[in-house]
Amino acid sequence: MTTAKATLIFVLLLILFSLPPAVTSGAHRTDAVATPQAKPLRLPLVSPRIVVKKAERTLFLYSADKLVRTYHVGLGLSPVGDKVHQGDRRTPEGDFFIFTKNDKSAFYLSLGVSYPNAAHAERGLRDGLITRAQYESIISALNAKQAPPQNTKLGGDIYIHGNGASSDWTWGCVALENDDVRELFKAVPVGTPVRIQR
Repeated sequence: MTTAKATLIFVLLLILFSLPPAVTSGAHRTDAVATPQAKPLRLPLVSPRIVVKKAERTLFLYSADKLVRTYHVGLGLSPVGDKVHQGDRRTPEGDFFIFTKNDKSAFYLSLGVSYPNAAHAERGLRDGLITRAQYESIISALNAKQAPPQNTKLGGDIYIHGNGASSDWTWGCVALENDDVRELFKAVPVGTPVRIQR
């Protein structure tokens, strides 16, 4: 090896070892810029609401129309399109509300989403998936801010829950990491509006 090559290799190694280590996640840095999640969520929230943007795999939490948190989410196994019937594995789209909070969920913690909503019930009645009596039962429950029937051919049991957001793996639910759903669970009461959009 020539002296010039040896000198070049030495200089390159010197530069390489003087660079700061590569960072793959702000969580492993002591000098990381604080993100909204790094600060404790100030409770209680004022008129909280939840927006889920399916295409972005993101849940947005608002307090008094101010964005206070974003969370990465996983969706149903068939994530594109609105939920139509039981077993289609789609995450529904539309306007809903939280009708229950379950701290003994099989999926860590869960918030019940009021699917089917009125638009799903109307489409289901039109398409012959539900009867007039089932339709009226759904509408009555929604007007009373209660859980709509969960056992019709439209499907049900749609929750925002834990157990991981790294992929689309649910049967139509919105899944978060456990730390995220724990924070969300504490922050929102029953009745919180939820909008799920494409």
